[in-house]
Amino acid sequence: MVKRQVQRKRRDGSELEEPGLVFSQPSYFKPLLRRACLPDVRFHDLRHTCATLLARKNVNSKIVQDTLDHASLSMTLGVYSHVQAAMKDEAAAAMDCIFS
Repeated sequence: MVKRQVQRKRRDGSELEEPGLVFSQPSYFKPLLRRACLPDVRFHDLRHTCATLLARKNVNSKIVQDTLDHASLSMTLGVYSHVQAAMKDEAAAAMDCIFS
């Protein structure tokens, strides 16, 4: 648990939504985005960005599943099938380039 979270819990007796996480309260995330002049995104969008970037870098799907803590590989592959489709197009373009 982050030190400030522990201090806050002691001070006002508040319960953490997810103990041990950096952003234990959803209200912490948006102000950080604004201060960093970043676009307004949902916290959950970071999961999708992470998974998409890992898939685009050809990280093994089982590793992506484990990183996202999905219950099954089929769930990971189903949710991120759009990335797989784009990768197929890139593979086809690479083969076209090889034989051109």
